[in-house]
Amino acid sequence: RRKVDSEGRRFQDRWKVEYFFTEIENHCVCLICQETVAVYKEFNVKRHYQSRHSTYDKLTGHDRSEKLKQLEAVLIECVMKMVENICPEKKQEFANICLARNTVARRIEEISSDIKRQLTSKGVDFDFFSIACDESTDLSDTAQLLIFMRGVDDEMNVTEELLDLQSLTDQTRGKDLFVSVSSAIDDMKLPWNKVTGIITDGAPAMVGERSGLSTLICNKVIEEGGKAIKLHCIIHQQVLCAKHLKYDHVMKPVLKTINFIRSKALCHRQFKQFLLDIQAEYEDVLYHNDVRWLSRGSALQRFYSLRKEIGEFLETKGQPMRELSDPIWLADLGFLVDITKHLNVLNTSLQGKDAAVNQLYSHLKAFGTKLQLFIRQLSQTQPNTIHFSALQEIMNSFPQDNISAQTSRYAADIASLAGEFKRRFQDFAAIEKEISLFSSPFSVDPEDAPDQLQLELIELHCDSELRSRHQQLSLVNFYRQLDKSRFQEIRTLAKKMLSLFGSTYMCEKTFSAMNFNKNRVRTRLSDSHLRDILRIKT
Repeated sequence: RRKVDSEGRRFQDRWKVEYFFTEIENHCVCLICQETVAVYKEFNVKRHYQSRHSTYDKLTGHDRSEKLKQLEAVLIECVMKMVENICPEKKQEFANICLARNTVARRIEEISSDIKRQLTSKGVDFDFFSIACDESTDLSDTAQLLIFMRGVDDEMNVTEELLDLQSLTDQTRGKDLFVSVSSAIDDMKLPWNKVTGIITDGAPAMVGERSGLSTLICNKVIEEGGKAIKLHCIIHQQVLCAKHLKYDHVMKPVLKTINFIRSKALCHRQFKQFLLDIQAEYEDVLYHNDVRWLSRGSALQRFYSLRKEIGEFLETKGQPMRELSDPIWLADLGFLVDITKHLNVLNTSLQGKDAAVNQLYSHLKAFGTKLQLFIRQLSQTQPNTIHFSALQEIMNSFPQDNISAQTSRYAADIASLAGEFKRRFQDFAAIEKEISLFSSPFSVDPEDAPDQLQLELIELHCDSELRSRHQQLSLVNFYRQLDKSRFQEIRTLAKKMLSLFGSTYMCEKTFSAMNFNKNRVRTRLSDSHLRDILRIKT
């Protein structure tokens, strides 16, 4: 005889909309009459529906989905009434029970759709917006293109949300990325002439002069009567500048030692126990990961703090590290620890959501000024190492060695780093006047401003009340309170500046969320569900 239990029949989620059935406690239950069907078989479910509830065939599309929600709500209400009478103490437990396996997935889809509808309605009111794009490959080798949007309406309200996640199963050339971005913008019914800029991570497919995504986007905006600028993520450029100071003669021995300690389990356990026994400041050394922005500075700082303990441990292993007894090498290590610490502080200040481009650029300008200060202090006859604590500690530990003679070399390296910063950030330097005019309108000479802003800028300078507001209010609130008819051009400039992304930080953060959700045990997560999860996450 046939054994129904061994046939592997399961409840199909589509039966909910087609036949108004659901699954409760491994039973197929009709939401209309609450009767059950003995076997998970579509013929039985369909026969029950057609013979008893065929009048519901007139409901289609959205009306049918709404009816399904009503029937499920009625069922939940009936169950809760029954629970209140029988076992009221377990009411909350029953309230947390899902009706079926796919209930969570459906709710995620509904929340994502609602967020998208809200974003679409907000997009209608945008005066200007910009996009941030980045592409990465997930664990199933699908190229995922993240597209974020930052829009500003007439009231200076800034909206920064995920526009779309486009999955590419073929090539990822500039024109392929452009098709995906165009599809996302058109699907949201956003006008191209309101695009003020695009920011990317600097990959060739993104920034190519002829067929890169940024170029194609800007050309499209020009065709539609607008003007957009291309920017390279300020954080990515800062990381590339940080790599300019290679110091391989320091990094290679440090990484070799860290890998020796951590690569073998026995050695790693013994080292941790050794630090525990001597009550060291830290419990372990840190691996260096070149992809992570702050990894280099963190690994160097930890190695420097444990340098004496590491030297003692390596001696017991018969693998002495000769560099730890070389004052010049230790000075180079101290200098590298200090300068990477300053670079990490800059990197951290550039991170964060909703950061305006003027705020990010001010951090960059401040760091450039700090570098010039470091150069002057280290170039003196009596070098001032007040901002280089690790280097200062090494110099005090070896007073008989002429380590101070090395500071001129460090000053030259910092000068080279400053030159790299100046060379890389040409795109932000090109809009420095607009940034200054937006962030400090009272300090800009009207004659140096664009022609369409000069008269309004004079009006602004002569209004003492507005000058006082500028000092008291935040920048966004200041521009929000400006008279729309009197300062129309200044407000337009402010909206354009507020709409610009300064970095692809949100893309990087969302890729981390993507890797967390679509991991090695969830590689079958569909692209549409991944998009919904990330839309809710951001």
